[in-house]
Amino acid sequence: MPIQVPFRDQLDRPLRDLRISVTDRCNFRCPYCMPAEIFGERYAFLPRAEILSFEEIERLVRIFVGLGVEKIRITGGEPLLRHDVTDLIGRLVDMGEDEPRSRLDVAMTTNGSLLPRFAAALAAARISRITVSLDSLDPAIFHKTTGERFDVARVLEGIAAAEEAGLGPLKINCVVERGVNDEGLIELAEHFRHTGHVLRFIEFMDVGTRNEWEMHKVVPSGEIVEQISARFPLESVSPSYSGEVARRWRYLDGAGEIGLISSVSAPFCGDCTRARLTTEGALVTCLFADGGLDLRGPMRAGADDEAIRKLIVSTWQARRDRYSEERQDLLQIDGGGKRRRERVEMYQIGG
Repeated sequence: MPIQVPFRDQLDRPLRDLRISVTDRCNFRCPYCMPAEIFGERYAFLPRAEILSFEEIERLVRIFVGLGVEKIRITGGEPLLRHDVTDLIGRLVDMGEDEPRSRLDVAMTTNGSLLPRFAAALAAARISRITVSLDSLDPAIFHKTTGERFDVARVLEGIAAAEEAGLGPLKINCVVERGVNDEGLIELAEHFRHTGHVLRFIEFMDVGTRNEWEMHKVVPSGEIVEQISARFPLESVSPSYSGEVARRWRYLDGAGEIGLISSVSAPFCGDCTRARLTTEGALVTCLFADGGLDLRGPMRAGADDEAIRKLIVSTWQARRDRYSEERQDLLQIDGGGKRRRERVEMYQIGG
């Protein structure tokens, strides 16, 4: 029997978005994702043979698109570290020509440090959008929050390169952690007003196991809006589409808008249409998952497209994930006095 599209999970959510981590490597060491090598810890990155090839990624994307996926986001680690990733993006965009749409919506999230080198190639590949992670404009804070690897000027240069290549407007993501960078939000807002770029503030989340997350480190979105609006008055804006992650606010003086991603204080699990593909080819149905369904193994063992489709559909139809809504219960102290910590790491799954 052919698979019916659209199909839905146990909470009546369709599959519309796919985020693909093309590498687990990164040239930053952000504390909320890949903390610097402290206490002698070293990251054991995947050998090349265990990473999905571009051909495998293309095959899976084609299957997902046939199942109703409309948007693809390339992530990492730092995706621009993957050799020839701009070629992959061009091939994925071209894939949309085989579908009723003329182009497949393909976006990327990057730390921006390599955009001076790759912005023109990304534009040539006809990428739909770029999101740049930038947590502070303060040189000392930025240096600290990226593991003392780069200066903030490098990312600002990358943003300028993207603008010059015609990739704007960009989305600029700032993860806000109390006591770390929350004093610099006005500076960020002022910098990106009148640029056309959308600055998005993200509540510090308990993704992975290494970021030492605690609830008191979260700055609720409501507090962020109050802080920004006190200096630059804001008003709320209706969502652009159903399931939009960021809640939109615009400046009353017409200088643009900001977004708030409130996974902790105002969960949006009920509208989540996103699946994730890890670097080694596991299908993960929640950012906070502790594992996923291996798709690489069956592909390399000779499974045909129909068999892979059935694996994807059965996994999504069984999905009940709503971690952010259940966070308080799931983080309760267990019998041994430890919090539940088993999760896929952010650099393996992408944001």
